[in-house]
Amino acid sequence: MTPRKKLQGLVAATITPMTPDGQVNLLVIRQYVDYLVSKQNVKSVFVNGTTGEGLSLSIQERKRLAEEWVCQGKDKLDHVIIQVGALSLPESQELARHAAAIGASGIAVIAPFFFKPTNKDELIAFLEKVASEAPAVPFYYYHIPPLTGVKIRIEELLDGIKERIPSFQGVKFSSTDLLDLAQCINKNKREQFAFLYGVDEQLLSALAIGADGAVGSTYNYLGGKNNLMLQAFAKPDLALARKYQFLTGEFLNFVIKLGFGVAQTKAVMTFVSGIPMGPPRLPLIAASEEFIVKAKAKLDSIVWPKGD
Repeated sequence: MTPRKKLQGLVAATITPMTPDGQVNLLVIRQYVDYLVSKQNVKSVFVNGTTGEGLSLSIQERKRLAEEWVCQGKDKLDHVIIQVGALSLPESQELARHAAAIGASGIAVIAPFFFKPTNKDELIAFLEKVASEAPAVPFYYYHIPPLTGVKIRIEELLDGIKERIPSFQGVKFSSTDLLDLAQCINKNKREQFAFLYGVDEQLLSALAIGADGAVGSTYNYLGGKNNLMLQAFAKPDLALARKYQFLTGEFLNFVIKLGFGVAQTKAVMTFVSGIPMGPPRLPLIAASEEFIVKAKAKLDSIVWPKGD
């Protein structure tokens, strides 16, 4: 892995494989890494985030997963970013120290969302305490207000952030507020921060205003298609890029109407990759057989651009 290479392009928000009885299944991580690299051309991962059920795992489970991704990703992946946020500051600090010790490429922190920070100063104070436990590791803020309820604008958060968190390198921006994202990108050109968009069905819109790439669950199983969208955008061939975005959106729109979350993402990844992802952890419930049949039929029916 290359820790100082800028984080850009597609980053898979990894799923946590589980056995049928709900235990973390580390045995398939090597196969998972090889699949992402060889089949999806995705060489960066974001571990223990929302898709990975990170906040539903124990601290020890999170540590073991982080260790396995770093180990199996050696010389194969460009970046292994470990999400170390927790509701408890000491736990988050412990996970940050652990990520540094095992050689993670970076750490990311979600805002605490039970007792929530209500302003920039409160949020920065929390993030600073975590980042200081791994001062040599690139630090990213994981902004996902629909789940955390923490709606502090990133434009405001970034003002002066390097003075408080010298290791700060960027944001996983999982919000549909493209005005906020655009202001962040426009005002921080000199800082070279990485802005990774986290709403997969709107990625092309984020690219148009300067996002460096994306972190998302879709890139586990449609990474190859989305990489082709990035290539088309870079040419630039906007018409082709739109085709890829529209088709990805067609699938996501279909499954969202059926009811789509982490459990269903696990099911889709299982039938696309052939790697058993297992059930989610309670209170989430495994995807129904009806969902699996319909989602597979829909994905199989999509006609991607010729030459793909």
